[in-house]
Amino acid sequence: MTNLQHKKSKSKQYHDKNSANFVKHMISSRKILLFNKPFDVLSQFTDQIGRQTLKNYIPITNVYAAGRLDRDSEGLLILTNDGKLQAKLTQPNNKMEKIYYVQVEGIPESTALQKFSHGLLLKDGMTKPAKAELVAEPDWLWPRHPPIRKRKNIPTCWLKITLSEGRNRQIRRMTANIGFPTLRLIRYSMANFQLGNLQPGEWKEVDLV
Repeated sequence: MTNLQHKKSKSKQYHDKNSANFVKHMISSRKILLFNKPFDVLSQFTDQIGRQTLKNYIPITNVYAAGRLDRDSEGLLILTNDGKLQAKLTQPNNKMEKIYYVQVEGIPESTALQKFSHGLLLKDGMTKPAKAELVAEPDWLWPRHPPIRKRKNIPTCWLKITLSEGRNRQIRRMTANIGFPTLRLIRYSMANFQLGNLQPGEWKEVDLV
């Protein structure tokens, strides 16, 4: 081996070692948190008027929500410092499935729920096809504080709704569109991430598999 070949070989080994170390560093420094967002908490770390935010629950800095939950919604919120993962979970073209459990006022018939599969016309356009089914109240459900306001003599029921969009207050607008207002909304899963047994206000760090 000539001196030039030897230098090139050493240079390649150094580059490969550095590349491997860089990848290892990126993996070890990547943060992915699953958080069960309680009712009445904002999906951000600051608020100018003193409302509850993520900062009240999560001590880790430099992570950001991948998708948002309204203040009056509950359940799974994914936080990460990985910009690519954040984009993958939130960009519309990626069509990441999200599952919600939704308590509505009234009991819709199957014909009303079938409208979800064809898309619903909202003020901001037609929704993509979604899936809505009548289910029993989830056995893992926690009490909400404060409790929802029910109207006397009007029954409520639970729906499991699966969709791949993320428009502003989309599910609430979709259930209202078919005549059944949303009373409570809980996101259970997003892509391969699930809420699991996290209680309101609890969070855990996970690896990307």
